[in-house]
Amino acid sequence: MACSKNRRIRVGKAGEDIAAGFLIKAGHTILERNWRSGHLEIDLITLAGDGIHFVEVKSRVFPMEAGPEENVGYAKRKNMAAAARKWMKTAGKDDLECRFDVISVVFKDGTYEIEYLPEAFIPIFV
Repeated sequence: MACSKNRRIRVGKAGEDIAAGFLIKAGHTILERNWRSGHLEIDLITLAGDGIHFVEVKSRVFPMEAGPEENVGYAKRKNMAAAARKWMKTAGKDDLECRFDVISVVFKDGTYEIEYLPEAFIPIFV
């Protein structure tokens, strides 16, 4: 059991590192990694020319039952929106546009595939 958890942690960290590098190459500035406030969490918060991006990184090892991006359901979206609202308020960035993105990183045979879904969803503000 612990081995499985350690593997998940390693895969998740590697995926976040790859996603951060990808976004930097695309012109984003990383503002936060693994930002947390209570039970709220955002993997990456970046600044780009079009505003603030709140990014969920989903990493998996091939084969898998569903694509990583398919695991960003209603509850995760709702929590991301709440986390984004809290971050923007505490960071004093309420005046910037915000976007909710998903990056999927799938590892297979010593390499990986990355898929970037900018504006993957419209936030649910509650």
